[in-house]
Amino acid sequence: MTLWEIYAIVGLICLILEMILPSMFFLNLAFAGFATAIIALFVTGWINLTVIFVALALLFIILLRPVLLKNRECKLQETGMEGKYIGKIVKVIEPVDKFHGAITIYDERWEARSNCEETIPAGTEVKIIGYDSLVLKVERI
Repeated sequence: MTLWEIYAIVGLICLILEMILPSMFFLNLAFAGFATAIIALFVTGWINLTVIFVALALLFIILLRPVLLKNRECKLQETGMEGKYIGKIVKVIEPVDKFHGAITIYDERWEARSNCEETIPAGTEVKIIGYDSLVLKVERI
């Protein structure tokens, strides 16, 4: 087995680890492994390639990981409850209090609860401030 194959396998293993444990850490090591595999076609010697791999891994972790984490967090907010529901103004369709009630958003009926003592009547506009499983938390605006 040649050195470039070994580093390509290291990159593949790190890529698989990133799929299992999505932390944006192993992805950087995978990039370093694949880049080292390409460099191994032109450079020989275990010591030289190991130093190159470590240097590339550190470089990717320092420069690329913050960008990847920021991008992942933006995507999570866009696709999760926070991006789609939290902060939206909606209408109450059944009076909402601490124990029962309902709202409508995107033509969907959702169970809703309020933290205040008073009941929010039907037809009132409220703001979604949080969620607990499939129950949305709202407050009067």
